[in-house]
Amino acid sequence: METPNLNYVNQLAGGDTTFKNKLIEVIKTEFPLEKAQYLESFKAKNHKLSAENVHKLKHKISILGLEKSYKIAEIFEDNLKEGSTRDYEKFDTILETITRYLKTL
Repeated sequence: METPNLNYVNQLAGGDTTFKNKLIEVIKTEFPLEKAQYLESFKAKNHKLSAENVHKLKHKISILGLEKSYKIAEIFEDNLKEGSTRDYEKFDTILETITRYLKTL
């Protein structure tokens, strides 16, 4: 499993610590909300809405430097669009990895 990192955030911030901290706060605020929306729609078996939620979460996955995880999220999003929950466990592991990582920031 990949390890989340702030390489892209650091690149975007270009040495501006204030901007970097704002980006991190946005991620720390938005990710749990987006994750909760995804979990709610998944639990309700609303695959179309779940796919939309996964699409939003992919942005956070990308920002945190998780290239392989991003590809898994893309596949899972497509599966959901087709009504399949295949790769749910892989995607859930990604979400939990990010959740743990954000607690360390």
